[in-house]
Amino acid sequence: MSNPISPHSLQPISNENPRMLRLKKLLDSTAMLLNLDSAAMEASGRRPRLLLQICLIFSTLILTFFSPVVRSSSTPELQILSAERRVDLSSHIIRVSLTLKVENVGTSPASEILLAFSPAQVDHLAWIKAGALVGKKRKKSSLPLDVKPSNILDGPNGTKYYSVFLTSQLGSGESVSLEVLYVLTHSLEPFPVEISQSESQLVYFRDSAVILSPYHIKSQETSFRTPTNKVESFTRVVPADRSGTELKYGPYEERPSYSYSPVIIHFENNNPFAVVEELVREIEISHWGNLQITDHYKLAHAGARQKGGFSRVEYQSNQPFGGSASFKHLLAELPPRVHSVYYRDDIGNISSSRLRIGAKKSELLIEPRYPLFGGWKATFVIGYGVPVHDYLFESADGSRYLNYNFGCPLAETVVDKLTIKVVLPEGSEDPSAVIPFQVEQRLEKKHSYLDVVGRTVLVLEKKNVVPDHNSPFQVHYKFNPVFMLAEPLMLVLGFFLLFVASIAYLHMDIAIRKS
Repeated sequence: MSNPISPHSLQPISNENPRMLRLKKLLDSTAMLLNLDSAAMEASGRRPRLLLQICLIFSTLILTFFSPVVRSSSTPELQILSAERRVDLSSHIIRVSLTLKVENVGTSPASEILLAFSPAQVDHLAWIKAGALVGKKRKKSSLPLDVKPSNILDGPNGTKYYSVFLTSQLGSGESVSLEVLYVLTHSLEPFPVEISQSESQLVYFRDSAVILSPYHIKSQETSFRTPTNKVESFTRVVPADRSGTELKYGPYEERPSYSYSPVIIHFENNNPFAVVEELVREIEISHWGNLQITDHYKLAHAGARQKGGFSRVEYQSNQPFGGSASFKHLLAELPPRVHSVYYRDDIGNISSSRLRIGAKKSELLIEPRYPLFGGWKATFVIGYGVPVHDYLFESADGSRYLNYNFGCPLAETVVDKLTIKVVLPEGSEDPSAVIPFQVEQRLEKKHSYLDVVGRTVLVLEKKNVVPDHNSPFQVHYKFNPVFMLAEPLMLVLGFFLLFVASIAYLHMDIAIRKS
C-alpha cells in the first residue's frame, strides 16, 4: 500500500498556453538569428537590409501568433463550483458518472464547456453523453446536449478535449449543472497476469484522485465502487476513506486547472471479462414476410490468462467456487416473436441453450461447449427470424426503411469490431443509414439464389462497441414492387421450360431403325 499523500503536494500540470510556448521558442530563436545576422551586416555595411528583415520577421510573428492570442483572450472564463465523480468498477466495462456545476466568471457568454481526458482514457473511451440538469431537486430532469471531440490543440501532457454544446449561451455570472456519463473499456489490468484454475482474479485500475479539468474546481470528490469488499491495496491521498465496496477520495478544495494525482486500486473482480473480438451480423430483408438475422461471433475471455492445465473433475466438484474467474454461459437478448432460432459452431448444433420468448423481448441463455478461462476463445453462430412487418415500414414519399437495433445482444459484452451487413432485396436503390453515432459505411454486392443482378448490401462498421450503443438505427431505400414478381416469374418460367422439355422428350423418337 502506498504512503499517504498530502493534499498540499497535489501540483497542477503546467497550464501555460501551448501557442504561447511555441511563440516564446520562435522569439528566442529569432533573436539569436538576428544577433548573428546583425554582426555580419555591420561588418559589410548593409544596415538598411537588416532593418527590413527585422520588420518582415516580426510582422509574420504578429500575424501568425498574436492575433489568435488576442482572440483567445476574449474566450469565456469558466470555473467549476462543485464536481462529483462516481466510477463503477463492478464489471470489466467501467462506467463513470460526472456531475458538474459550472459558473461563468468572465464577461463574455459561453456556448460550450470542455471536458478533459488523459491520452490513456481517450484511447479506451467507447461512449459519452451529457445533459443539462433542470428543475428542482426531486423533480430534476436531464436535457440532452451534443457532445463532440474538440478540435482544440492538445493540452498539457497530451490532454484531449470533448466539447459539450449548451442549448443557450451561459451569460456572465450564470451557472449550469451538467451530468456527464461515459464508458471506458479495456482499462482493467489483470495482476497477476496468470492465475490457476482455482484462483480468484485481481486487477489494477489507474486513475486520478482529483478530476482532470481545464477549469479551476472549487470543491470536488471522487468515489470508486468495487464488485466485492476484497481490495488488496489502494493509493492513499488525504482525505481518503473506504467503506465496504466504496472507496472515496475528497472532498478537495480550490484545485487549479489540470490538477492530477495518480492513484492505483488493486482489487478482486471475478465478473466475466467477455470480449467479442469480432461480430459480423447479417440482416437479410425479404418483402415476402421474413427478416433473417445471422450473427457470427469470435468470443474471448480477456481476463488473467489460465496457468497450467484444465481439470474437469476439479471444476465440477468445486462448484460454484471452482473456476470463479471463468464463465460458462451468456445471456443474449433477442427481439420478441423470434422463430427458427439456432445456435451452433464449427462442429454442429449446440443443444445446451434455453430460449424464453416474451411479449417485449426474448432471452436466449447459451452455454459454449466448455467454460472459458482467461485467454481462451470460442467461435459460434446464432441465427433467428422475425416477422418483417415489425421492423420494415414505408415512408410518406414511398421509400421504405428498416428500423432495427444496433449493437450486440450479449449482456455486458465489449465488441472490439462490429460489422452489420444489411442485405436489401434485389432491385433496391439509394440506400442510406441514419445512426445516432459515427460509423463507417460502404456498399457491397451479394448474389444469392434466383438473383439476376445481385443484391445491394449496406455495410456498417464500428469499433469499441458497448451495451450503451444498443439503440435503434434506420436504413432507408427505394424499391419498385414490380421486382417482387421477378423470382415467382423465374420459377414459373423454369417449371414451364422443364415441362416443355419433358413433353418434347416423350414425343421424340430416337430409336435406331433400318431405312
